[in-house]
Amino acid sequence: MTLTLTVSDEVRTLAPGFTHIAIEAYDLVNGPSSDGTSALLDDAARRLAARLDGRAPHEDPHMVDWRAAYTAFGAKPSRTRNSAEALAKRALTDAGLPRINALVDVYNAISVAHLIPVGGEDLDHIKGGMRLVRATGDEDFVTMAGGEPAVERPDAGEVVWCDDEGVTCRRWNWRQGPRTRLTEQTVNAVFLLEGMGPNAGLGAAAAELVELLEKFSPGSRIDVHEPVG
Repeated sequence: MTLTLTVSDEVRTLAPGFTHIAIEAYDLVNGPSSDGTSALLDDAARRLAARLDGRAPHEDPHMVDWRAAYTAFGAKPSRTRNSAEALAKRALTDAGLPRINALVDVYNAISVAHLIPVGGEDLDHIKGGMRLVRATGDEDFVTMAGGEPAVERPDAGEVVWCDDEGVTCRRWNWRQGPRTRLTEQTVNAVFLLEGMGPNAGLGAAAAELVELLEKFSPGSRIDVHEPVG
């Protein structure tokens, strides 16, 4: 694996059921959202509705486990939702899911269809390895405010993804910073599929994501790294 990903002992103690799959992809071709990726998002919303069968996203057993993990590090899950629950809520509204760009549309579709948090990071903007840790509260999280870069600090004890330059995603998978987001210029990326418990369904989601990456970026090189628990 070209990129080193580590999960701290403090996070494993906090959420012993946490597991993830990392998919590295090189020589990708990204671009604007298309009819094809839009159809994927619409289909994902239909699959989500069938899975929930009238329930709210937070009532799904996998989301219940994620809410417990968020509560354990001090977040209020009804206000700070994990990325899968937040996307699922949008998918069920009349407005539906946002269209961002082809690669983001693809991984958002997988997140919604399988109800698991999925993120994408531009490998060319990651500095050093990526680490999932509990923050000290002194780390930099560079975001945007009013169209200008702004620095925030995570709460002490908050679970964050970070690299050598600072926090890349706050509150586990709640909000990603702009530095490592996938843009239309992205050619190399890592996709993180995150689960709580043995029945999160990461394997099936990862297989479908690989299939879609190969479809929308033919010729790309893709490496799948098995679940890490």
